[in-house]
Amino acid sequence: MKKFYYHTLADDLVKSKKQNFKLSDNYQIINQKFPNGLVRALAKDFAALLTYGYLRVKIVGRQKLVPYQNQGYFVFANHTQPMNDAFMPILLFGKKQYYAIADQANWGIPILGKHILPYGALPVGNDLKQSIKLINAIKKLIKTGNHIVIYPEAHVWPYYTQIRPFPETSMNFPVSFKAPSFVMTTTYQAPKHGKKPQIIVYIDGPFLPDTSLPKKVQQAKLHDEIYQVMQKRAKSSNYQYYHYQKVN
Repeated sequence: MKKFYYHTLADDLVKSKKQNFKLSDNYQIINQKFPNGLVRALAKDFAALLTYGYLRVKIVGRQKLVPYQNQGYFVFANHTQPMNDAFMPILLFGKKQYYAIADQANWGIPILGKHILPYGALPVGNDLKQSIKLINAIKKLIKTGNHIVIYPEAHVWPYYTQIRPFPETSMNFPVSFKAPSFVMTTTYQAPKHGKKPQIIVYIDGPFLPDTSLPKKVQQAKLHDEIYQVMQKRAKSSNYQYYHYQKVN
């Protein structure tokens, strides 16, 4: 069994060779030019092979998304699959509508960072100028009916079976843009054969901001609703594929 040692639940345990990679300020944050359609089509095919073929993922509750397929919304998910978390959402949220917010270090990953992420990922800003650029891009995407995935735990912990804390400010976008949110929780069950767990992904929602409340209170309320749903779903995990141990 693979082991990970951590000091806090906010530790970054999976690092790339270019962990400190930074994008320039003139980065084109929404790239819808050729070959966007081709890249997304190929990514969807690869996602199907990875999600349903190699990992044998079962998805529960995807019908909850159908009434909202033509409007903008956010999806909050736990971050436990380094590769599948990047590709699986395209199967659920549409090859044209799916975008994900990601750390800039991901753009330093060979092939993925150069040839795939520029067409569907939105980099977290490293300064005020870049942050404003991200906010404006998300506003445009939500207004035009796109679906944006957020991993509020920030760092991927492979096959981790619990939900790590994340800040109330993670709810800033759905509150600011008065958009619905869904929850996507990946869980791990004991396999019938072999050692790799059965992966079951649950979709819950929608969750709407309470616009009768002040903005910060809206964020806190929405955060609690989403965090509690994630925790509830995570309890269905009954199998540890990797072992996590806290150290002083």
